[in-house]
Amino acid sequence: MNRAKPEVLFVCVHNAGRSQMAAALLRHHALGRVTVRSAGSAPAAEVNPAAAAALAEWGLDIGNAVPSKLTTEDVEVSDVVVTMGCGDTCPVFPGKRYLDWDLEDPAGQGVDAVRPIRDDIDRRVRGLLAELLDRPA
Repeated sequence: MNRAKPEVLFVCVHNAGRSQMAAALLRHHALGRVTVRSAGSAPAAEVNPAAAAALAEWGLDIGNAVPSKLTTEDVEVSDVVVTMGCGDTCPVFPGKRYLDWDLEDPAGQGVDAVRPIRDDIDRRVRGLLAELLDRPA
């Protein structure tokens, strides 16, 4: 990463649950020190209501977020690409750091089932943020 501000892209198939939660959590914890994007290979029409409810419990609002289509440009401008179940539909570019987080899909689940997914994502996001900010200038 040659920029002063690292760029992270979270990708899941529908960009409605996992990647939306991860993006919101990283934005929250990073306090503007990281540029954050999320996208999906086959975006849903809206954000997963249970994912939105789980984040709302922590005071984070993704209810108005709009799932977006993954583009080659999204990947090109990112320093780190975190995939969450999109498999081989994500373009690969040399020099990018790719992480694959094996996370349960919150689709079709209630908020009680989504809370542990949210908590797992939060732990991973905090770890990633610590790595990103603890790098040589």
